[in-house]
Amino acid sequence: MISVLGVAAFLLRGQLLGGGGGSTAQDLATPTPQQNLVEIVILAQPVARGTVLSEGVLARVSYPQAQMVEGLFFTDINLVIGQRTRYDLDQGTPLTPSLLTDKPTGSYAAVRIPRGQVAVSIPINRLTSVSYALQSGDHVNIIASLMLVDVDTQFQSRLPNLAASIIAPGPGSAETGGTTATISVVSGGPGSVQGRAELDTTLNQAVYVLPSEEQRGRIVSQTLVQDATVLWVGEFPEDGKIEEGPKPTPILAGGKLSLAMRSYGDDQRIDTQAATLQFILDQYRIPNPVKLPVGLEPRTDEMLWP
Repeated sequence: MISVLGVAAFLLRGQLLGGGGGSTAQDLATPTPQQNLVEIVILAQPVARGTVLSEGVLARVSYPQAQMVEGLFFTDINLVIGQRTRYDLDQGTPLTPSLLTDKPTGSYAAVRIPRGQVAVSIPINRLTSVSYALQSGDHVNIIASLMLVDVDTQFQSRLPNLAASIIAPGPGSAETGGTTATISVVSGGPGSVQGRAELDTTLNQAVYVLPSEEQRGRIVSQTLVQDATVLWVGEFPEDGKIEEGPKPTPILAGGKLSLAMRSYGDDQRIDTQAATLQFILDQYRIPNPVKLPVGLEPRTDEMLWP
């Protein structure tokens, strides 16, 4: 009787392990836990920027609730209908609040400007734009160069002033005769530039010195903006058409702006010093040339680009 029970137990064990027509080991495997799903709203077809969404371009798909971030995706399609897209979106894109707006969309450039920042136009040419190497998305420093001159604080005109003589009312001179009834101001025009008196050490007497030319401007350069982003080079595209080449325009106040391209990923900002002629001479140890008894021939009064 004991041997019969042992054989029966052995046969039953074999069936459980896969033998015979009974239950299998696969039936005894741990069942996969069922995930809770929620429906999110996606695009059923590609849409362009500024498109007003309707039910015909929308669809719903299931999304694991465990991976759902509160407020990230739209789950109610009624909250999406009537909204406008901020960007060009592909089919199947899950819709989020940052992709939609309930207001009319602005220009393509405005969409790319970070909040709290503004975009300005800067005229460029080949030399001020790294030989036209700049492209949309590059980061640059904006350097300004100005020419400064001395001015009369009251006239707000460039120095030196022009001198003039005043003839007061009264009897005229022996040569002119007669009398004058009004004050006359007589100026020699450009030939009456106001000079200054200096003591000549050789003659030991005062002489009146006049400038030999107009006042020369003094150049100063400084970095105005660091880590600016290039939105576009040239005219912005309109209806998909891109104008060729940048078109420089005059600069306000006569200042010259140039752009220095930054390395990819470099967002470091440093404290820069203004560059003047004295700064360049001191920083790069450029000496004041000695006045020699010989000179170059032929004479050269300006440095020309090759």
